[in-house]
Order: sequence, then C-alpha cells, then structure tokens
Amino acid sequence: QVQLVESGGGLVQPGGSLRLSCEVSGFTLDHLAIGWFRQAPGKEREGVSCTSSVNGVTFYADSVQGRFTASRDNDRNTVYLQMNSLKPEDTAVYYCATEGMSGCGNSYHLSPQIVSDHGAWGQGTQVTVSS
Repeated sequence: QVQLVESGGGLVQPGGSLRLSCEVSGFTLDHLAIGWFRQAPGKEREGVSCTSSVNGVTFYADSVQGRFTASRDNDRNTVYLQMNSLKPEDTAVYYCATEGMSGCGNSYHLSPQIVSDHGAWGQGTQVTVSS
C-alpha cells in the first residue's frame, strides 16, 4: 500500500527558509493528490496545502499563502514543500498526507478521516523557527 516518508525538518531562524520532502512509495505519484498538515504543541492539526494530480494546482491556507510553495518531482516520486520567510508561529510537526485520490476537492484541507481510512500519513518532521 502507499507509504509516505518525510525528511528535511530542522531548526531555522525567523525569516529563513527550509524545504521538506515527502517520498511516496507503493503508488505512482502522478495519480495522487498530496497534502501537508502541521501540528503545533497544544494545538489541533491543521491543513497547510494540497496539490492536485489532475491539473497540478496547489491550494494553500491563508496563513502560508505567498510564503510556502508545494511542488513535485514525478520521476523521483517526491513532493516538496518550500517554506520561505518563516515565522515562529510556523513551528510545528509537519505531515504529508494523501486520501488515495487524485484531486483536492478545490480545498487546501484534506479530510483527516479519509486520509486515515483510505490513504496514508507521513511520520512527521519537526520544524522549529527560533533565534
């Protein structure tokens, strides 16, 4: 079955940049929509973005619009999240995820229930923004 493995988290100063990677196995990436979630200590998990495999369009949460950019390399079966102009409030564990479908439903926020029932979660990678 489909599996997602994340990497690229770490410590970065405010205003800095970081790139996360999500390697997909068990399924061809060009047929899957991939989303990103994040969860800060004491807060609920929230959607960050979703990239459709149908037309390549990415939807972003307002909190990251203009700062984060999702992309994918189908030859490497890998999705990337480029994070620029990072803020302390971006500190969280970041998860990639898929519902096992090709589209995002015109939303940046995938359904956690559908991800759990029919798709897959990455293991999470810590991003810390601090001086």
